[in-house]
Amino acid sequence: MTIFIQALDFNLWDIIIDGPELPHIISQEGIKTLKPRSSYTDDDRKKVQLNAKAKHVIICALNSNEFNRVSSCATAKEMWDRLEVTYEGTNQVKDAKINMLVREYEMFSMKENENISGMFVTFTNIINSLQSLNKCYTNSEMVRKILRCLPKSWMPKVTAIEEAKDLNTLLLEELLGSLMTYEMTIKNHEDDEEQDKKKKKVIAFKSSTPDSSEEDSDVKWL
Repeated sequence: MTIFIQALDFNLWDIIIDGPELPHIISQEGIKTLKPRSSYTDDDRKKVQLNAKAKHVIICALNSNEFNRVSSCATAKEMWDRLEVTYEGTNQVKDAKINMLVREYEMFSMKENENISGMFVTFTNIINSLQSLNKCYTNSEMVRKILRCLPKSWMPKVTAIEEAKDLNTLLLEELLGSLMTYEMTIKNHEDDEEQDKKKKKVIAFKSSTPDSSEEDSDVKWL
């Protein structure tokens, strides 16, 4: 929703986050009230229309139950705040979610039977969940975390990367590509070894099997 609204009109996103500047008047007693429509200026109408447009964009993305939750809201910001609480919870709930995800991030490690691609998908899911709650890690922190989460069998590759690359500038995508290339190399090497073993077994089997010509000669002699 954030990306869609920003792409549609960034002014709408400002209205949703900061709230609209609805036309109002201040009485002699200092009381602030909304202007009646009959006294709107052209500028007032533009402000009201921008808020209505933002509300319309949000409503188009909601089902009937969600619409009922926000139908009484006067501004797009009120709608967004109410939906945010509905789906992300209060600040206390957010903090609990962040703590749970941070622990999951800190305890994360690659399983022995897992490939790099599968590991990275799981890692990205954790990172994206944290980012949606405004908890972000730097590229450098994520690169170091990936290197720490690899199994012991990957230590030679980890050491090579740490010695050859600057971890402060190494992009996460570049690290992923390097690890996947190394994984493919190891897999091809293992496949070659397996083929060699099969060939040796075939040769050993042939050498242990009596030659057909010798069998024929034996039969004739008998």
